[in-house]
Amino acid sequence: MPAAPEAILAQAFTGARTFNAFSARAVDDETLLRLYDLLRWGPTSMNCQPARYVFVRSAEAKQRLTATLSPGNVAKTMAAPVTAIVAIDTRFYEHLPAQFPSAPGARASFADNPALAESTAMRNGSLQGAYLILAARLLGLDCGPMSGFDAAKLNAAFFPDGRYKVNFLVNIGYGDPRGNHPRGPRLAFDEAARIL
Repeated sequence: MPAAPEAILAQAFTGARTFNAFSARAVDDETLLRLYDLLRWGPTSMNCQPARYVFVRSAEAKQRLTATLSPGNVAKTMAAPVTAIVAIDTRFYEHLPAQFPSAPGARASFADNPALAESTAMRNGSLQGAYLILAARLLGLDCGPMSGFDAAKLNAAFFPDGRYKVNFLVNIGYGDPRGNHPRGPRLAFDEAARIL
């Protein structure tokens, strides 16, 4: 497979920004469906796919979400056309017989080991949240991932049965660069990596 052209690398990474402001342009159902159709192909260990997504778009759902946010995240979240709640399914392993049939004992190995299930769900669900951001950027959308919420309140508001647990949030839309902060520096290779 050839390397992607520089324009694509810039769209996904080097030219992309974290957006804090968005235009009023709506994000329609077709775009959200296409977004999920792309991100679902990102790899996870044992094809476990523990991430679950709620695309918060309606005024009523935005109000429910606002009550869970830190004050500094309210205005930008209310202005974003969509906010994705990236959550994890605490019982993701129930789908493993279909998702990973080559390991018949996979379901039981997680069902019988809650600590393993929790760490696997968090690790792979976080990966899937990153795939959401990259897929959105490649579809021409802009993103503003964030923490800054009361997880217990958010889980009670959106996942009252307790099966799903919020990981993080991503504001999604068509960004307004006037809301961007100056770009922060990134660590150099020898500050963050080594080759052995």
